[in-house]
Amino acid sequence: MAEGREVQWVDIAPEQAGQRIDNFLMTRLKGAPRALIYRIVRKGEVRVNKKRVKVDYRLQGGDVVRVPPLRLAPREAVKDVSDNLRDVLLGSVIMEGPDWLVLNKPSGLAVHGGSGVKIGLIEALRQVRDDLSFLELVHRLDRDTSGCLLLAKSREALVTLNASLKQHAMEKRYLALVAGRWPTRKTYVSARLDRYDAGNGERRVRVDPNGKVARTRFAVVETFSRATLIEAEPVTGRTHQIRVHAAHAGHPLLGDDKYVSRDSRQLAQHLDVGRLFLHAHALTFPEPTNGRPVTVKAALPEALETVLRRARQ
Repeated sequence: MAEGREVQWVDIAPEQAGQRIDNFLMTRLKGAPRALIYRIVRKGEVRVNKKRVKVDYRLQGGDVVRVPPLRLAPREAVKDVSDNLRDVLLGSVIMEGPDWLVLNKPSGLAVHGGSGVKIGLIEALRQVRDDLSFLELVHRLDRDTSGCLLLAKSREALVTLNASLKQHAMEKRYLALVAGRWPTRKTYVSARLDRYDAGNGERRVRVDPNGKVARTRFAVVETFSRATLIEAEPVTGRTHQIRVHAAHAGHPLLGDDKYVSRDSRQLAQHLDVGRLFLHAHALTFPEPTNGRPVTVKAALPEALETVLRRARQ
């Protein structure tokens, strides 16, 4: 599969300003996995105004981007969407506005392709919604997390929604089942987080006094004999934040295969928890065009409801 045999020189229009170079290339080089995009940027094959840039460089109006010829080996090419995944994605749209949409992301589906993942949610949805000329993630969810995921259908909406995210004007609430009885008075965890290499190429996160500031609000929803259903609201948006903060508080999430204790593993087996019990059940954000608050909710998946029924017995 080839994506162009000659170097392209692309002039950036004012309305494209603010877009990251990696996201620009993902749209420009259809079918290219993100890992390959990162590689050609790092190697200097992509240039902006004849200079090397980093993958997080934000384009400016008037920039001239050098896009190299790109040939994808069959093993690198993004897969076509299966009929089953197409149906799942089409049925997962909870709410849609003129320039945004919210999906109820299934657990087990990565939001991006790369690192062994042939196709992620965003690549698949671009194929499914080929009526849209623009589609980008506003935020991310871990692969095993389900629930509300916001996407922008225009450059202007993406910039506005990203600004809302940075200004903490967006509220994300998660439901999680944790081991043990969470203290009702424990409503806040503030512990700095640092990413590290777990030794097998896998990136993980740990509490570290030299890490980045991370804060999460917690509230008890329902208490069981050996577990607690809690609502978590991340104040900051660090990788695996809820999972690491809960484990740090002594109450790991059930179904978590990374931040786990012996007790939480045994309890998850006892309750037959088949996936990470973490679900983004509510999302509130300012509508990009008028600033009015929009609240979207995603019902707890039946598999997780079944776990709660077992916990109540």
